[in-house]
Amino acid sequence: MIEAEIKVRVRDPEGVMRQLERLASGRVELYHDTYYDTPGRSLRGADRELRVRTVHGPDGTRALLTYKDPRVDDASGSKPEWETRVDTPEAVHAMLRGLGYVPTIAFQKQCRNYEFEAHGRHMLATLVRVPEIEGTFLEVETLVENDALPAALDDVRTALDGLGFTERDLATELYTDAVAAARRPSAAGRGGQA
Repeated sequence: MIEAEIKVRVRDPEGVMRQLERLASGRVELYHDTYYDTPGRSLRGADRELRVRTVHGPDGTRALLTYKDPRVDDASGSKPEWETRVDTPEAVHAMLRGLGYVPTIAFQKQCRNYEFEAHGRHMLATLVRVPEIEGTFLEVETLVENDALPAALDDVRTALDGLGFTERDLATELYTDAVAAARRPSAAGRGGQA
């Protein structure tokens, strides 16, 4: 499956939250993400991602192992994705390290998730704050087969249009890159812009 996703920068988080609450009830969750790579960073160099995510939410805690292939759409950054739930994240971290992968970056995402149907698709809209990055973001995604990606992205854009977003709001920088930039000593003078 491909995660047909578009991320935008949110200028009015409270207003967007009110609009999303009309579509679905928001679910507040805290994500702890750890990204892995080879010592030579061959995954990153090939635009691939390997991540362990632990999610703390109102229904308890769950963990996911995710692998993403290189992007198949440069404008949105959409990537094929494989994800599975894991019962013991500590064991997965140990396995990945044992296989020679190293953690390259870890950070938290404060999320409010909204699941709804739009344009005949199941969509997930997530309001995101990353403490180390200035601003709030909105990700809208739906999972599709490869040949359905263009139509799915059109439907995601339409959903974003309905929330008042335009092309000028697009945010294409990866959270991993923005957090890494914010952690560099010279970033303190810049305010860690995303």
